[in-house]
Amino acid sequence: MKRLKKQLDKIKPQFEKGGRFQKLHSVFDGFYTFLYTPNETSASGVHIHDANDSKRTMITVIMALLPCCLFGMWNIGYQHSLAVGIPEGIFQNFIYGLWAALPNILVAYIVGLGIEFIFAQLRGHEIQEGFLVSGLLIPMICPVETPAWMLAVATAFAVIFAKEVFGGTGYNFLNVALVTRAFLFFAYPTKMSGDAVFVSLGGDKAIDAFSGATPLGQLASAASDSAPQLTDVAGLPLTLSDMFWGFMPGSWGETSTFCILIGAVILLATGMASWRIMLSALIGGVAMSALVHNFATPLYPATMLGIPEQLCLGGFMFAIVFMATDPVTACRTNVGKWIYGFLIGTMAIIIRCFNTGFPEGAMLSVLLMNCFAPLIDYCVVNSNIKRRLSRAGIKS
Repeated sequence: MKRLKKQLDKIKPQFEKGGRFQKLHSVFDGFYTFLYTPNETSASGVHIHDANDSKRTMITVIMALLPCCLFGMWNIGYQHSLAVGIPEGIFQNFIYGLWAALPNILVAYIVGLGIEFIFAQLRGHEIQEGFLVSGLLIPMICPVETPAWMLAVATAFAVIFAKEVFGGTGYNFLNVALVTRAFLFFAYPTKMSGDAVFVSLGGDKAIDAFSGATPLGQLASAASDSAPQLTDVAGLPLTLSDMFWGFMPGSWGETSTFCILIGAVILLATGMASWRIMLSALIGGVAMSALVHNFATPLYPATMLGIPEQLCLGGFMFAIVFMATDPVTACRTNVGKWIYGFLIGTMAIIIRCFNTGFPEGAMLSVLLMNCFAPLIDYCVVNSNIKRRLSRAGIKS
């Protein structure tokens, strides 16, 4: 590594102002600072520095996502083997899932980082690292059968219109990965839902009696006069254990509640995510699940689910751990975080239970609360100001 650093330091002047490759300064700087901590110091003002810069923060979040990512790749192969009726080993399932997921991961990173590099060069800014996480989240929350060109179009739309037009990393008010997912859902709905988009069949679409609908998708299409009967790809009943461990079809990164909890522990232990948002969203989800279950009706089969099933199915847990806690798009005040998280949890269950046209409510609930996060913080701050003025006997 020292030899590489010496070589980079040697060619660095060529990428600085007046150098032969000065127009590529942002690209070189992004690569250099990704590998090594920069040695620049503050010229004025008072600043507190530590080793936990934005790059290290993003890498920590990537590490928290790895359990979900690795299990999701294995689950792609496992669901494939169930669909074709040919049992495979753990290694074979993982390799199959890796090759199925890898093209979309590469597309997301190439398109997203490419756009960010271009904008950094045009603005003369250094390259930010926010897309290191978004580039992995995007394919993880999309069906495995999402065509690569659709993912490329959606990623470009999200990065440009939900991020760069507002100033880039740190200025976007909407979660980029969820904007990508929303664009795909509303622009190409047939590729985002149904019986065949969540299970990779390796090009064989003519498998008899195959249904790869997610459990929530099954509920949305269930008869209104019968209790929900959830099954896996092989047609066997889904148990709560299957739901918790993630042995079911779905967006491949968000099926395992167990792996999501491992990621939550990493984020909380390293201080990268707000426990207030996670806990309040969980409280909101549990409270609303209990309420709708108490007034369950066959007209909306999802209301018949118990609280554990509501939490383990779909992207609920993944959303409150990795999406709602995004520090850029979430509330900043402590009271605001409690309100923000609670509303995400309650609204996700409401959308899921009473909107049969959109069986998964986590995405919409987080995006909606992203829009209201600044307003919540504004109200909390002004409430604090008025309370302190009142306590001091000063009229505002």
